Amino acid sequence: MRSIIAVVLVACAVTGSALGQGLRIATFDVDATPPLGTPMAYDPVKRVDELTLRCRGIAILGAEKPIVLCAVDWIGIANEGHDAFRDSLAKAANTTRDRVAVHALHQHDAPGCDFTAERIVHDLQIEGYSRFEGDFHRDVIERASKALSIGIAQAQEVTHYGYGESEVREVASNRRVEVNDDGKVGRMRGSSCKIPELIRLPEGTIDPIVSVLAFWNEDKPIAVLSSYACHPQSYYRLGIPSPDFPGIARFMRGQDVNAALHVHFNGAGGNIAAGKYNDGSHPNRMILAHRLAAGMKEAYENAKRIAVDGLEIRFETTPVHLPAAPHLDEKDLIAKLKSIPARGYISLADQLAWLERVKKEHAIDIGCLHVGDVRMLTMPGELFVEYQLKAKTMRPDLHVMMAAYGDYGPGYIGTAKAYEEGGYEVAPTSSSVSAEAEPILIGAMENLLSGKSK
Repeated sequence: MRSIIAVVLVACAVTGSALGQGLRIATFDVDATPPLGTPMAYDPVKRVDELTLRCRGIAILGAEKPIVLCAVDWIGIANEGHDAFRDSLAKAANTTRDRVAVHALHQHDAPGCDFTAERIVHDLQIEGYSRFEGDFHRDVIERASKALSIGIAQAQEVTHYGYGESEVREVASNRRVEVNDDGKVGRMRGSSCKIPELIRLPEGTIDPIVSVLAFWNEDKPIAVLSSYACHPQSYYRLGIPSPDFPGIARFMRGQDVNAALHVHFNGAGGNIAAGKYNDGSHPNRMILAHRLAAGMKEAYENAKRIAVDGLEIRFETTPVHLPAAPHLDEKDLIAKLKSIPARGYISLADQLAWLERVKKEHAIDIGCLHVGDVRMLTMPGELFVEYQLKAKTMRPDLHVMMAAYGDYGPGYIGTAKAYEEGGYEVAPTSSSVSAEAEPILIGAMENLLSGKSK
């Protein structure tokens, strides 16, 4: 059975120039499923089912250097792992790292990749962190890069593009819906929820829109890129790699419009999950997948084909330095790493890796793909949905969509207000940045959407 996702989009980095005729797209797809016994984010692989994890992509070829966008069915790709993925794809596409964006979809029954944490654990001779062993990840990176090279040699002509959107009904809900008298966040409605009074509460602040950017060769669809903001968990911790309900929705759309490569990105879903509509029972995975697929279908059908003659396509980036959370202390983290057993996904090793990056003044590239009147922002970490909603208000004259979960080093990135309210996402165990991250990211989005990033 053909499976889904992870995308790499290579576009021509044209600075303010029109492509007109000669625009081409290449597609490629590699399996990103770890073999039996391989550690994933939480559990080792016990069984591999019909739907595998994918690293899938497209290449848009034209003038100047290519631009690469990649989405992978993993929980996160962080720090030097993120660098390695970008560098390898850049080499395959004959471009530079600043023209490459790599994103995870954040499924939990999936691997995570962080070569900085891998090195730190080895140097400190810490046991219990086998999920950082990077041989499998490096193999996927190599195969994806080879597939990208082959795909570019087989690129197809593009004559039309189109943007469409639709509301997805009864999938996403805000997790932070209970606020106590002191203004602090109370009980949370997670990816699944069985608490009746929390389920009865409204959806809260979400972005219900799924966005679609599609490309055609005359009447033949070549590639369909979609984005929707929501944690992708229906249930997990079974040791079975799964693309979960977004991956199943992609698969359904791929069977419906089989000529095109279907790629899905997770938007700013850090504080968004399916908890209002999901009690964690196994049948809900297919229910949620059908609802998302219905939105994807309607969005695709709403996309009007526009000729690419004279179309402007470019990719711009602006580097940002995100501040480390004040609770992160190198000596304290090392001491705890040596004395406390490994736990969940954002662990002491993850935090120490991010802190090292900050101390080395590592910059994260915030990107923006321009396709006519469409803008696709590429963002790091588990962004709160407020960032996505804010971006759309910045340019109501344009079609703005977002791919989050880029460099996963920062972990959760809340709003400044959220750090005052508390809650799981901004707790010391979840977020590795401070409230000062908000104005930095908002400024970067404003510059990119206004064309002032240069």
